[in-house]
Amino acid sequence: MGNAQFKGLTIGVPKEIMKGEKRVSATPETVEKMVQNGATVLVEKGAGINSLMPDSDYEKVGAKIIADVQELFNQSDIILKVKEPVFNSEIGKHEVDMLKKGQILITFLHPAAPKNHNMIKSLAKSGATSLTLDGIPRISRAQTMDALTSMSCVAGYKSVLLAANKLAKFVPMTGTAVGMIQPSKVVVIGTGVAGLQAVSTAKRLGAVVTAVDIRPDAIEHSKSLGAKVLDPGVPAEVAIGKGGYAKSLPVEWIEKEREAVRDLIIDADIVIATALVPGKLAPVVITEEMVKSMRPGSVIMDVAIDQGGNCELSESGVIAEHYGVTVDGTNNIPGMMASSSTWMFSKNIYNLVAAFVKDGQFIIDREDEIIASTLVTMDGELLHQGAREAMGLK
Repeated sequence: MGNAQFKGLTIGVPKEIMKGEKRVSATPETVEKMVQNGATVLVEKGAGINSLMPDSDYEKVGAKIIADVQELFNQSDIILKVKEPVFNSEIGKHEVDMLKKGQILITFLHPAAPKNHNMIKSLAKSGATSLTLDGIPRISRAQTMDALTSMSCVAGYKSVLLAANKLAKFVPMTGTAVGMIQPSKVVVIGTGVAGLQAVSTAKRLGAVVTAVDIRPDAIEHSKSLGAKVLDPGVPAEVAIGKGGYAKSLPVEWIEKEREAVRDLIIDADIVIATALVPGKLAPVVITEEMVKSMRPGSVIMDVAIDQGGNCELSESGVIAEHYGVTVDGTNNIPGMMASSSTWMFSKNIYNLVAAFVKDGQFIIDREDEIIASTLVTMDGELLHQGAREAMGLK
């Protein structure tokens, strides 16, 4: 029946209130594991409804349903969320202000993104200990906790469908009685998990796909999926960081990369931009000048928007037309596919909690590689290196 690993812990699962967010941080399946291991689990009324999980399913596995969200925050030792804290207009209070000193918050915080800087500063002041899921290192023991990878998989798939929907033409080559319609050209920038999923989805739809990445391994993976590839020619020691992630490029190499991809982007019907550097601002690869030269009716999906975006003209949460080109900065694409996303996300966050809870305490061991790279705030201090750099703090 489980053990007493979580005994004495109260875990809170609030309803997500960010606009368009349909996911939830725990499912009845993961709540049942926590309860069996001794935890008290508080779930806000209706928290799972948009992921097609009614309150009754949570109650069946031993969760307590709480209608007052502030009460849920007050009683919990650990708060599990999907997205960063935002202002709760229903109760007129910011989620950061509901936290208390020493409480643990685990969620996606995107602490380096400029739009989150004020929130991160308040979070530090609150005295809460916060861990960001976008900081999970790519090491084998953290694989089952890696929500960024799970959600990137969803974002890559859905971004292609959203782009295809906006296009005024067929994606596949289409034979008609009056002649052949040529397939659409799709360019995928950054072929990590999201990019590879975008490549394979665009291929399934019948597009001609070209993949761009600064890492030779990522280029190889795209080739194996049948994409054409373009290697911008950045040397491996400049391009590849810890865990195989891309590194922030020096200005002269960013310019060389832009030069290398320029013609490809100008000729594309759809550009899926997913290039990210962990914990840092996303690199701007697509300039305004490139967008100006694209064919009217083309679509740029900026999947990297949560970390600032890969296109100079992208705006967070905004879909706008520039020079006849649709530039889509939709936030939080995984939130649109709540059922599959939540199923993966809830397991990732449960695995993280289970790895660090000992005898009813969540252990913050700053020597541990996973804690070291996910810890954002603790004891009133902002500790996250990427956020400190982005804010100009030493």
